[in-house]
Amino acid sequence: MENVNFLVNRNDIHDTTVKSATTKPLAAGDVLLAIDHFAFTANNITYAAFGDAMKYWDFFPAQEGWGCVPVWGFADVIESKCDGVAVGERFYGYYPMASHLRVTPAKLSKSGFIDSSPHRRHLSTVYNNYQNVANDPGYNPKIEDLQMLFQPLFMTSFLIDDFLEENDFFGAQQVILSSASSKTAYGLAFMLSRRPDIKVIGLTSPSNVAFTESLGFYDQVITYDDISALDTDIPATYVDMAGSGDVRASVHVAFADNLTYSCSVGASHWDKLTSNTGLPGAKPTMFFAPDRVQQRTKDWGPAGVQQRSAKAWQGFIARAGSLIGVVHETGTDAMGSVYSDTLNGKADPKNGYILSF
Repeated sequence: MENVNFLVNRNDIHDTTVKSATTKPLAAGDVLLAIDHFAFTANNITYAAFGDAMKYWDFFPAQEGWGCVPVWGFADVIESKCDGVAVGERFYGYYPMASHLRVTPAKLSKSGFIDSSPHRRHLSTVYNNYQNVANDPGYNPKIEDLQMLFQPLFMTSFLIDDFLEENDFFGAQQVILSSASSKTAYGLAFMLSRRPDIKVIGLTSPSNVAFTESLGFYDQVITYDDISALDTDIPATYVDMAGSGDVRASVHVAFADNLTYSCSVGASHWDKLTSNTGLPGAKPTMFFAPDRVQQRTKDWGPAGVQQRSAKAWQGFIARAGSLIGVVHETGTDAMGSVYSDTLNGKADPKNGYILSF
């Protein structure tokens, strides 16, 4: 059986290719999954931009010099040599941009398994977990598209909101989000909008202002060129989804000591990354969602994390279906187009892309 892979040049993420390889026979304990479909968003560009630094390329090794971008989606078991995992079962989780994935399940339960393949054992279990939809009380086949598009991103939004609340927003009275039209950003804006004492401000490009305002989650939406119009007398926290060094510097210079915390999350402006050294105000600090999940799992227990995040998710997903139009694309040519448009900031924020081979 041929496994088709959409690959990215690790030294130049503009450069992509498609490679096929014959799948090897399964060893005892292995399972072969056929990937049905997956979402592609600006978050996946962050995975590529930080592929080496954050070990995202390690999840699904490719040929020397190439990387396989991780995505969130659904897949079906088509062959199994693992007791407890049956052909025909469907799993939600972290997949490569490929037609198939071979895994070695461990810690099996009715709810799913952890992939214990040797090359993934040093990586976060948050990304190695696969959920059996038959035993997932939150699963609804009618909203698979929305689950793929929003759930992984919203979990990050939920965790950032929780982190800021735990720290009393570092004394800030307003939170500024870059790349405000991105799904992770407006998921966080949704959470913050429920806090009456916090003003939520979105930074975005001129072409995305109307869409970002239409979401109804931001108190104010301005373009990157208008940062000087912000009220810098009010202490602020900056949540950087864009990763643009120029935008970050503008915010830091404008607020100086009134910037109480600077949180680096994404890299939708991956091509404008610069050094964080020498900036006034709070030192930019990377937020890594899996670390926060592990901390809250210790604090609340797994059930506590699930209960709290599920409540927030239910509130958000009730709105999410009206925020975007889902676009389904099939084939590697379509994948290349969606990847390129998203990479170059040309993807329409009003669309949510679901891809399949």
